[in-house]
Amino acid sequence: MSAEAEQQRDTYSAALVIIGNEILSGRTQDSNTPWIAERLTTQGIILGEVRIISDIEEEIIAAVNMLRTKYDYVFTTGGIGPTHDDITAESIAKAFGVPLERNEEAFRMLEEHYGLEELTPPRAKMSLIPAGARLIPNPVTAAPGFIIENVHVMAGVPRIMHAMLDHVMGMITAGKPILSNTVACSLPEGTVAEDLERLQEKYPQLQMGSYPHYRGGVLGLSLVLRGTDKDALGAATDALIEVIKAHGDEPRALSIRSTD
Repeated sequence: MSAEAEQQRDTYSAALVIIGNEILSGRTQDSNTPWIAERLTTQGIILGEVRIISDIEEEIIAAVNMLRTKYDYVFTTGGIGPTHDDITAESIAKAFGVPLERNEEAFRMLEEHYGLEELTPPRAKMSLIPAGARLIPNPVTAAPGFIIENVHVMAGVPRIMHAMLDHVMGMITAGKPILSNTVACSLPEGTVAEDLERLQEKYPQLQMGSYPHYRGGVLGLSLVLRGTDKDALGAATDALIEVIKAHGDEPRALSIRSTD
């Protein structure tokens, strides 16, 4: 695809791979996914899939190799620390068929942070990077992440991951901000299902969904519309409000979220 065609795209697709036995065991709660999803949305990048996998080489290789051909961007979190079970860098190298080697720039970053006397072999291990990868700076603990083709490998610790993703977002091609409107009502989901389907057919450029909720002892329904076309989003929202009124209800809330 030409550079001009790339710039004309409204949105890009992404997948997230969360690597770590501690997430699967429930010992550590995943707080990265919602943060990443929201951050990507502001850049017109739609998170289409999230996988949580264990620290097993074959699983990391299989997930990365499948997802990097399916999505524009792949992001991974976890498994790039100094311990024996931090095998993400080695696994990514094998996924791409390149050697894992000491990156001199990464080693320099670690040496400046720890000092040569405190740069133990486990810490020095964090300078092992797949050949040809670009580094993602880590202003918190110095141990860098890296980028190889469309795969972006980041730390799992939220504070560090946030800093890494901020850097990454300044490097990749973004789409248009994804806008979102939410209309809440008291109607049962089935009452508006056919109307919502017809509205979706009329505005295929938008994403529409209905989500029942229970708040303050009251059962309700949130209808969410998302897309990059502001005019279409506004028109569809107006039409949805009229649908609700036609069924004898009044929207209890209308939240309009713009990521401009």
